[in-house]
Amino acid sequence: FNCFLGIVGETEEGDGTPSYYIWTHKKFDIGYNTKQIVDVNLTSENKVKLTVGAKIPFTYEVNWKKSNVKYEDRFDKYLDPNFFQHRIHWFSIFNSFMMVIFLVGLVSMILMRTLRKDYARYSKDEELDDMERDLGDEYGWKQVHGDVFRPASHSMLFSAMVGAGYQVTVVVLSVIIFAILGELYTERGSLLSTAIFVYAATSPVNGYFGGSLYARMGGKIWIRQMLLSAFMLPALVCGTAFFINFIAIYYHASRAIPFGTMVAVTCICIFVILPLTLVGTVLGRNLAGQPDFPCRINAVPRPIPEKKWFMEPAVIVVLGGVLPFGSIFIEM
Repeated sequence: FNCFLGIVGETEEGDGTPSYYIWTHKKFDIGYNTKQIVDVNLTSENKVKLTVGAKIPFTYEVNWKKSNVKYEDRFDKYLDPNFFQHRIHWFSIFNSFMMVIFLVGLVSMILMRTLRKDYARYSKDEELDDMERDLGDEYGWKQVHGDVFRPASHSMLFSAMVGAGYQVTVVVLSVIIFAILGELYTERGSLLSTAIFVYAATSPVNGYFGGSLYARMGGKIWIRQMLLSAFMLPALVCGTAFFINFIAIYYHASRAIPFGTMVAVTCICIFVILPLTLVGTVLGRNLAGQPDFPCRINAVPRPIPEKKWFMEPAVIVVLGGVLPFGSIFIEM
């Protein structure tokens, strides 16, 4: 059995009764370069059998060894491809490949079948005169062309979520690029700090796309929409994190975030994210706030037909998770 201190002990089977042993000596080999530790190795020695009422002394020793490894390169040995045994999971690759081909073929077949029926109907309509064609109803996917760009019923929330989605996409791509070009893994918490900084710096992206979409949908309360865009995602993430952190502080957990850090994050949201989101919203409303839809919007919304049982959200959630679960299950 193991723990974070290395091998604690082991079990040996003999005569039907297991025997338990414990390692009583810990040997730490610590490598250092100038004033920084770059390597730590732990070795367990002196195996002793566990018996009832036994008094077992525990000892340890520490050996300091000078190392030529730089502090920035201390993780390189874990990144060495020869350090791990990489086995190619051919069955999983083949399964994923065939699954992708099956899904692409299924979707393509459905689309081609639908379009083929529509084209057949449109070819019949060409034989009609202009009056009959104008009075006739549209078929298939053309039925929704007049309702695609209709303003959402909750346009403020919708535009805020769209703007937050654009910002999160930019943040994820930027952090990935920084992680590839830089060495964010060398310092603890550097990846999270970079993500917070990039999120605050890209707040104009949120305001621009969210504000412009809200203006194109005819929204008038743009200040409230700007506040919702600026604080919706930070309030959700920080609120959850702060709630868990307060519980950790109550139980005096060592991994609890200091209260000053929470105040600093709150100040970033108020004094950095909010002004930058305001700038992006103003630019979005002025530069891309005019409706430029490629087709007109019907004056009367088209009635939505009743959904079939397999189109219900609960069924879609279950069926949508079958394929990812199957891939992960086979991979494991």
